Amino acid sequence: MKSLKSAPIILVLFLVFSTNGYSQFGNLKGKILEAGAVMGAKKLGLDEVLKKPAAITTSFEDVDKQGSKFPDVIVVKNIQPLYLLPKASTGGFLLCDGFYEMTNKSYCLKAGTFAPSKGDGYMYAPVLGPKQEIVTTILKNAEKHPEINQHDIQILLWTIIARTRFADYSGQVKLTAVALLSPLELTHLEGGMLGVLPASVMNKAKSQLPDGVQSAFEAENNIRQMVASGNYTYAEMEKYAILAGMAPARTDVPSGIWTLHPDGYYLRYFPQGYSITRVQIYVPTALIALGKPIIYDATNDIACPANTGSQRLAQTNEPLGADYTIKIKTNCK
Repeated sequence: MKSLKSAPIILVLFLVFSTNGYSQFGNLKGKILEAGAVMGAKKLGLDEVLKKPAAITTSFEDVDKQGSKFPDVIVVKNIQPLYLLPKASTGGFLLCDGFYEMTNKSYCLKAGTFAPSKGDGYMYAPVLGPKQEIVTTILKNAEKHPEINQHDIQILLWTIIARTRFADYSGQVKLTAVALLSPLELTHLEGGMLGVLPASVMNKAKSQLPDGVQSAFEAENNIRQMVASGNYTYAEMEKYAILAGMAPARTDVPSGIWTLHPDGYYLRYFPQGYSITRVQIYVPTALIALGKPIIYDATNDIACPANTGSQRLAQTNEPLGADYTIKIKTNCK
């Protein structure tokens, strides 16, 4: 990440007054933020708009397909709850040999795309892009703030994916950002971001983009516009982020395909919409026999669709419907 010295001075002054709590902003902070937005505003040329990198760049091209196995090649048996494994001090779970499963919170990381549908094949890919650290930090810190609604976190992630400037934040999304990010991290919601693009720039930019990218580009601008207005509901933002209908099926990567993780275990994803994903993990005995601790930290992972018209899904270590009365049968050492 860039140093604090590179942050806009007005924004830094604002952040000095900010707290990491889930609290209201004073009038002084609001005035400083407004001044920063005015000073930072400028008309972007078309070339500059098109050169702005996506906040998260992960695509199916980033999936390492070597070692992957079709669904029936690995026979699942004696599967146990993943969330019952020991927790790692850095976040995530210390893996033992065997099969594990967890249904967890997940988040859409691609605006202007279709929701997961039955039959879609999803494979593991790392979180990549200029805002990778910001996104993973939000997912890690969300686990420490159960009082923050999943919808509020999803809206924050959509604003980041849409490359919304922090100067344009207001209301609940600003409170969520301040609760989950440090003042220094908040300054990085300015660099590389875009303001609301006027229709003339939007139309020219879209005409130079491939067909498959235009809908996402337009959805991002609509999200930025909604955030800047400060007047929207979750359903209204979801309408732009999630396209109605279904992406065409891609049969060469079936649902339930196993990805070989770089750390040596296998995992696969079964999305239930975009906000819930069931994850299964297979840890070979030979891997554990090597004696090296293996940690599954889902906040570093994206369930990436083979169908590029569907959504990338950020994963979390937050189980849904967990039953802690169950005793794990594996003797984890």
